[in-house]
Amino acid sequence: MLFGQKIKYLFFIAVLIAFISSCKNTPSISYRSIVSPIIGLNVPSGNEIEVKVQFGNDRKVDSVVYLLDTVKIESKKDTSILKLKTAGLKLGNHLITARVFGDGKSDDLTTNINVLSNIEPVQYTYQVVKTLPHDTSSYVEGLEYHDGYFYESAGDYGHSSLRKVEPANGKIVQKTELDKKYFGEGITVIGNKIIQLTYREKIGFVYDKATFKKIGEFPYNHGTQEGWGLYFDGDKVLNTDGSGTIFFLDKNTYQPTGSIDVFDNKGPIKDLNELEMIDGKIYANVYTTNDILIINPTSGAVEARIDLSGLLPQGYFKTEDEIGNNVLNGIAYDKASKRLFVAGKKWPHIFEIKMIKK
Repeated sequence: MLFGQKIKYLFFIAVLIAFISSCKNTPSISYRSIVSPIIGLNVPSGNEIEVKVQFGNDRKVDSVVYLLDTVKIESKKDTSILKLKTAGLKLGNHLITARVFGDGKSDDLTTNINVLSNIEPVQYTYQVVKTLPHDTSSYVEGLEYHDGYFYESAGDYGHSSLRKVEPANGKIVQKTELDKKYFGEGITVIGNKIIQLTYREKIGFVYDKATFKKIGEFPYNHGTQEGWGLYFDGDKVLNTDGSGTIFFLDKNTYQPTGSIDVFDNKGPIKDLNELEMIDGKIYANVYTTNDILIINPTSGAVEARIDLSGLLPQGYFKTEDEIGNNVLNGIAYDKASKRLFVAGKKWPHIFEIKMIKK
């Protein structure tokens, strides 16, 4: 063998020995974890994701049971990747668990995903059809249109009330005031009754629609800190609490029977406030913004967004406190004439508007 070739041969042998030695000294992987999807991954509804588990090599794996929100979805006798379909899943957070069995033991490995809407919301602006007068002392928390009148809930401690208002001139034709310890919030009409929430007092009031006399009270304490918006869709009461959840309440007991979480194609929505339902879709104010969202009542997906910027002249409210608090809030719909009205807290007008696609 030539000298140069011998040197190369010896070098190869040395490298091979070092490699084998390093392999022998590599510690076994003893931990187990889900490596995909990463915790909190946002996934558009309908997309398929891979659930990959690092099983470690220190213990035998007999089987793996996969669960979604504690419900078994698949069982495997091997360690192959799970293909998880998100079509049909409720929007929002879902817990994924891989329960690994082996050597008479089991380990629960977890991660979670957020299923987002797969819809790009349609964007709308508006045209003002009519400008109606409005009492600027009313810190609007709820607004509905029935039988030719606005029914309005005014908030703030010491100034809260329930009102019946004549649209053409803004005249208050009926009014009942709340005790100063209550902050009035959302209202809705249910047959011959009106129900009204309070902000943080965890109580709701029931009034006779004709007389405005209070005829009952109910607890508002279904795991939420605050009362915000209400709307009766003819079957159930829709309710917001300032989060991104719309609760469904029983029309007789006003206690929760279900809910949806609201998402657009970018993430969860927060600060949902005053509510209305028009042509089978939920319309919701987003607190402190000029946006009204149009929401699918079954899935919670945001299907459209109305930008109402510029309704009030710039500079109408002067102080930072006024600007920050006297925001857009109040949606009412005249079903018979198909008229859409919007309002704001202490605004001088209620506006009848027409939606215009951008």
